[in-house]
Amino acid sequence: MPPRIPLRLPQIKLFSSLDSSSSAPSSTSIPSFLLPFLHIQSRNASILSSLSDRPGAYNRRVRRGRGPASGNGGKSGRGSDGQKQHGSVPAGFNGGQTPEHIVHGKFGFKNLHATEMVPVNLNRIQAWIDQKRLDPSRPITLLELYRSKLIGQCKDGIKLLADGAAELKTPIHIVVSKASQAAIAAIEALGGTVTTRFYTQQAIRRVKMQQMHPFISLRWDPVALNKPALAVAGGESLEERVTAMGFTYRLPDPTSRKDIEYYRDAKNRGYLSHTVKEGEGPSLYFKPPVSEEELKQLRRQSAQKGRNAKVREENKLW
Repeated sequence: MPPRIPLRLPQIKLFSSLDSSSSAPSSTSIPSFLLPFLHIQSRNASILSSLSDRPGAYNRRVRRGRGPASGNGGKSGRGSDGQKQHGSVPAGFNGGQTPEHIVHGKFGFKNLHATEMVPVNLNRIQAWIDQKRLDPSRPITLLELYRSKLIGQCKDGIKLLADGAAELKTPIHIVVSKASQAAIAAIEALGGTVTTRFYTQQAIRRVKMQQMHPFISLRWDPVALNKPALAVAGGESLEERVTAMGFTYRLPDPTSRKDIEYYRDAKNRGYLSHTVKEGEGPSLYFKPPVSEEELKQLRRQSAQKGRNAKVREENKLW
């Protein structure tokens, strides 16, 4: 162990100016009020060898290729010998053999506009009702399906399917993103209702966090839908729906043509089906059919315009 650095304060000889009778100097110690200014710190001489940075500020570099003693095994953590140990291998590389995409060719494509719906079957819903995990007397929405752990990760919405339709015995009132025709028929045969509505990925996350109502939005009209099971206090007035009914965010409505036409279709039980006028279709470019009399009238008008244009052409001076 290295020696300690001792604290040695020299003895200072002071002449007492107050005592005039004393002519000889006397050796006295340092006054107490001078000690803070003359203090010399005492420490071990080995402190310089123990200085280090804060924990986590420095990570020791892993030394590869140093054998089993390095703690990374005989292969230094790189696996077996060969090409994969010495560098990266391109995807689909077969060691020089003809690649698979050349032998068999490329096929298929990835649809960038496809939606990923979580399938929910009727037999699973009935099993959850039998286990008292779902209450059929209340509307079954995305929030109830998520809380009961009937669904997990949900990206673009929920699609109701008719697998196990014969096992469904309880009438339910459910709100989902999409539903098959067989599932709609099976639920309505028992006296239940199916309503499809639009969700975005951000809306689904906020519904799970209870920052947004699970199915009421600005264009949700409970009077026009005429489904008492989905009636919510405050959802009848437009003012309440504008203010999101006390929630942090308001549920959005569709803006693209494809989504609007789907939820305008009464066949899909869309919540915007009441906006379609009588005799019209769900398409935004729907044109009412023209009768025979109207078609003859249009032809006569077109012919008259052609004759008038010919007369004007003949009456030109140059």
